[in-house]
Amino acid sequence: MDKMNKEALAVKKAEQAFDRKRRTIGLYGGPLLAVLTFVTPFSGLTVEAHKLLAIMVLVAIWWITEPVPIPVTSLIGPTLAVVTGVVKVSVAFAAFANPMIFLFMGGFILATAMMKHGLDKRFAYWLLSRKWVGSSPKRIFLAVGLAAALCSGWVSNTATAAMMFPICLGLLTSIKEMFAANGREIDLHEYKYATGLMLMTAYSCSIGGVLTPIGTPPNLIMLGFLGTMCDIHISFFQWMTWGFIAMALYFVIAYLVLSHMFPADVARIEGAERFIQQKLAELGGWSRAQKNTLLCFIVSVVLWITPGFLSIALGSTAPELRMYNLLFPEAIAAMAGALLLFLLPVNFSRRQFTLRWEEAVHGIEWGTLILFGGGLAMGGMMYKTGLSNWIGDRIVLATGGEPSQLVMVAVFSVMALLLSELTSHTAATNMIGPLAITVAISSGLSPIPVAVAIALSASLGFMLPVSTPPNAIVYASGYIPITKMIHTGVYIDFIGIACVTIPLVLYFVSWVVQ
Repeated sequence: MDKMNKEALAVKKAEQAFDRKRRTIGLYGGPLLAVLTFVTPFSGLTVEAHKLLAIMVLVAIWWITEPVPIPVTSLIGPTLAVVTGVVKVSVAFAAFANPMIFLFMGGFILATAMMKHGLDKRFAYWLLSRKWVGSSPKRIFLAVGLAAALCSGWVSNTATAAMMFPICLGLLTSIKEMFAANGREIDLHEYKYATGLMLMTAYSCSIGGVLTPIGTPPNLIMLGFLGTMCDIHISFFQWMTWGFIAMALYFVIAYLVLSHMFPADVARIEGAERFIQQKLAELGGWSRAQKNTLLCFIVSVVLWITPGFLSIALGSTAPELRMYNLLFPEAIAAMAGALLLFLLPVNFSRRQFTLRWEEAVHGIEWGTLILFGGGLAMGGMMYKTGLSNWIGDRIVLATGGEPSQLVMVAVFSVMALLLSELTSHTAATNMIGPLAITVAISSGLSPIPVAVAIALSASLGFMLPVSTPPNAIVYASGYIPITKMIHTGVYIDFIGIACVTIPLVLYFVSWVVQ
């Protein structure tokens, strides 16, 4: 155990030293490279596009190196665009009122209510208490992963990991107590199954995010870019058909890799069922607040998926479907469920409602919303000034002509994956998304496959503790050596891209579009 603590401490110090150097280099290198970009002549660029290119260099470097918080950088970009005369202020900040932001905001508010009233825990413990799970280590491994994946499709990955973490600790304590009762002492820090269970929790939280548009920011960012740059609208239902397949395949890959590398050495975990049943009993019966929250959640989900069923039943051009989409777009569906939380009473005589604004404010990830708006703003300005077309043309020329759909999806998928391992997957998507869409359009190809590929690949940050918050949360347990996380992460990352992203997005999405 002392060896593990020393290793974790050494890794933490190395990470801190690396972060300090990274931020220092970015703090000075970003402005310097931006100025050099501005004074370097480029043929075919307008003055506005040239200025925006310099600003994009600064923003991209600061997104990666984080000398200031990423949301701050997201506001610096549009601000500099106005100050330097690239666009008017109304254009620069219009993206911060994009309907996608309110879709995300409604999702955050619903998730806040679910966490506050324990709906997420109730679902997780309900799934773990099923008879098919029992005391089998393999089935517990599977059930923990399923609970994390399904919850993170609707609740933030970070919150899901924070919820599942103590559940896993409780299960591992049951294992330790079982061994102690049989006269065998084990160190969970060196126990393979403990490492595997923690990694399964973290990875499943990221995997589940691909299920819905609100599951993780890259999904909505790419949908936003498709809408603003290509006037292509992807419905909530349509994304879920792709997201479910991607989530299922990612999950199978992660389960097979982790269960093979970190098997349990017992057939049963005595005390596991008792632990889960005790936790489920502690939740008690359904409260009024929980029933209200479930109702609000169902309202939003029904409004989100109704267009898909209308399209199947009546056809994609039916006037009823057009009217429905006009009255209840995805953002309105999210806000309808969220706003009901403030109207449904828990105790009307005391004027107590399901959710208070003070609680909702703390649950909304304002930094994510600002980053999302900043990314859309920069992408929109790149398109408006012609900068994205200029960059896209040069990428096409550098590849020796028009790249095939397969090559383009593969290249941008790997770029999104590698960048998301080193920085925020939201920032990585903001940087790569506009370029990939522009290259697709310049090559005469549909931008949808590459857009979906980037969103799915950005969620595959499994190699390092800094790649995603779920990784960092479980790594803090001390049960995961950094070498094990890198080793397993490399396998799942690249198997995921090879076996899921390329064939799924290229063939399935293209087939749906046609």
